[in-house]
Amino acid sequence: MKQLIATGALALAMLAGPVQAQDADTSQVTEMTMGPADAKVTIIEYASFTCPHCASFHNGPLKELKADYIETDKVHFIYRDVYFDRFGLWASMVARCGGEEKFFGISDMLYEQQREWTNGQPAEIAENLRRIGKVAGIEPDALDACLNDEAKAKALVAWYQENAEAHEVNSTPTLIINEQKYSNMAYDELKGIIDEKLAE
Repeated sequence: MKQLIATGALALAMLAGPVQAQDADTSQVTEMTMGPADAKVTIIEYASFTCPHCASFHNGPLKELKADYIETDKVHFIYRDVYFDRFGLWASMVARCGGEEKFFGISDMLYEQQREWTNGQPAEIAENLRRIGKVAGIEPDALDACLNDEAKAKALVAWYQENAEAHEVNSTPTLIINEQKYSNMAYDELKGIIDEKLAE
């Protein structure tokens, strides 16, 4: 499980300076979701595109969760970004560049290819991310515009900070199931928790 670093240092590492609430318009950040909003169970996943444990969750348990609960309208799933480093932020900006309709498809590619695209110097990583975006059907000019959108970057970091503080998230993946916090777990355990909440 990957541990978070201090948010002030995180912002400094990714941007020119720390993000101040008044400098970032978090209202422009779209919540990425799957499943009906009125489902009995809501799961919020806090994850980072550079976190190996998050990749394991997305490449395994999340696929089962989608088939068993999300696509059967039993669970409303919300994905929320956590940024350990600038590369996770860049990946998020590429995933979001495709809009809501492409976000989870690009996310799957980012997690499936995590070892490949995170390997190299910053310029190589940026190019790797552009390549994933292109495969997803995003035009090169649009990708460059997304990656260079400083206002969006600041908004995403501020949004992440607000959410992580509200739910006291200090590692990833963290799951919030009907407002109760859980650490990463095997799918059988997650299934048991969901079934229990559906039966309440």
